Amino acid sequence: MPTRHNIKTEIYQETAILVGLITPEQPEEKAKEYLDELAFLAETAGAIPQKMFFQRLDFPHPNTFVGTGKLQELKDYIDENEIGIIIFDDELSPRQLRNIERELVDQSPNAVDQVRILDRTNLILDIFAKRAKTSNAKAQVELAQYQYVLPRLTRMWTHLERQRGGAIGRYGPGETQLETDRRIILKKISLLKEELKVIDRQMATQRKNRGKMVRVSLVGYTNVGKSTIMNLLSKSDVFAENKLFATLDTTVRKVIIDNLPFLLSDTVGFIRKLPHNLIESFKSTLDEVREADLLLHVVDISHPNFEEQMDIVNQTLREISKEEKPIILIFNKIDAFSYIPKDEDDLSPVMRENISLDELKKTWMAKLHENCLFISATDKINIDEMRNLIYDKVKEIHVERYPYNDFLFEKYE
Repeated sequence: MPTRHNIKTEIYQETAILVGLITPEQPEEKAKEYLDELAFLAETAGAIPQKMFFQRLDFPHPNTFVGTGKLQELKDYIDENEIGIIIFDDELSPRQLRNIERELVDQSPNAVDQVRILDRTNLILDIFAKRAKTSNAKAQVELAQYQYVLPRLTRMWTHLERQRGGAIGRYGPGETQLETDRRIILKKISLLKEELKVIDRQMATQRKNRGKMVRVSLVGYTNVGKSTIMNLLSKSDVFAENKLFATLDTTVRKVIIDNLPFLLSDTVGFIRKLPHNLIESFKSTLDEVREADLLLHVVDISHPNFEEQMDIVNQTLREISKEEKPIILIFNKIDAFSYIPKDEDDLSPVMRENISLDELKKTWMAKLHENCLFISATDKINIDEMRNLIYDKVKEIHVERYPYNDFLFEKYE
């Protein structure tokens, strides 16, 4: 097994422990689901989740997120095991981060074995940074990272601040370096914002040059199969894998169904507690959603809490655009749907696991009529039905936009 001391010869994957809260607003079942998602995030980032820790609190401790007893439990576990990272399932304030590191890191007798403290936001930013390929995505992620780091700079220089005593010499090397770093980061933030403004203008020009073709955008929670559907509809080869945030840059393809052309875009997946700075910095990417004529909201029907994921996507969409847009709900991954029939004598509440796929279909189709369908993108189930529904909706928008064109599609080809 590789260790920290032989990482030059072997690829070392850090082990991580995950920390979450059970609160009145976040019951135990929900907290476990959220830490499962955090574990998936950690795996996507390249870490190996080793253990989950929970604490019951009415609300996060303002100084240390968890209580002192839980901090000691974490410290004992770290001392007895080779742990590289502790990941908290919420964004830690600068004060919480500073106090947690003081308790868990500063007390470590061996600097080599010190763990790093990450929160959910930091972890997501790290994944975005690793997966950013184009200059646009890299600039967007870098801006979000600097905005996250800026209020947390103080921690980096506490070892120098300790050298000064009393009121005399209070502006010692630690303070000087801190202010220098703050100015450097503020300057970089300013430069990145200017760079992204240029990119925004370029992308706006590209969108304008595409003419008045109907625009359709794939949206949804991360890892629900948007890129796979994009490949099926556009016959292209957009990167898709079973990991979170496989797609960062928006991909736009011209799609033709029965001589009806339209533009289809695949966008970055949403997630619970998606950092606000990322939403802001990815504005140019999300403009494809903002300017779309039709949204295809892809949902992983096999996920036990797909309805909550839907709510998170809808909430994010409201943050991006105030305009109501027509939406087709595409329930994907019916091939992975699991169903456990409920015993007739069981009086417990009906859960998703006890509802059959046919029952869910009837429920959602009664709500949305023809504006939803159930497919498997990987097994290519009901793909023709999906194409036909998209064709009908795009045709409606086209007829409304060009009432006298009589579908002269040949001008687009």
